[in-house]
Amino acid sequence: MASPPDKPAKQPRGEVSGGPRAGIISAAPLIPEHPTLESLRSAAAACHACPLWEKATRTVFGEGEAGARLVLVGEQPGDEEDLSGRPFVGPAGRLLDRGLAEAGIDRRQVYVTNAVKHFKWTPKGKRRIHERPNAREVAACQPWLLAELAVVRPQVVVCLGATAAQTLFGKSFKVTERRGELVPFPHAPFALATVHPSSILRTRDDEQRHRERLQFFADLALAAPHLA
Repeated sequence: MASPPDKPAKQPRGEVSGGPRAGIISAAPLIPEHPTLESLRSAAAACHACPLWEKATRTVFGEGEAGARLVLVGEQPGDEEDLSGRPFVGPAGRLLDRGLAEAGIDRRQVYVTNAVKHFKWTPKGKRRIHERPNAREVAACQPWLLAELAVVRPQVVVCLGATAAQTLFGKSFKVTERRGELVPFPHAPFALATVHPSSILRTRDDEQRHRERLQFFADLALAAPHLA
């Protein structure tokens, strides 16, 4: 395996006023004035708005084209994503690809990204175990996600899991209560939330995992009629 590239030189941190919490460390000052996906990706590579960059291999930005009809938002990169620099390439990503195929959604119409762009982990022997990002880390990274949505301008946004849903729909949003429900959203005509595919893979009971997989595929299929 090729050695990962050196991390970019440290950039000054910025503070945003009037955000979710005034004065919180935020990526907002790093957003280009007239952003494109290319300029956002380049700027995000040097993002040090929260401490997660220190343990991550690299920033893992979104992937897809401006004008994609569907945006899928996960929580954060996993181990494989951190090493490859691409979102949703691990086991959860493969399940997601299968769900899109089952729903009849053309993968070329999809932009995939995460609420947090660096892998947060804790060591366990030789393994790196996923650790959920906290509220300050999510808030610091939110400007990247909002900028991506502003550039892509999708028809539908699907949040995968609680972190993504609460990042975009508010902290009171509960996926368990509103899963598959079309909700008002200022950044796309249609938006809904479902579980993250990694939660299905963690299900130990085979029968339950099969049911969860079918329900997840059905949730993704709800987006299909709105992509025309």
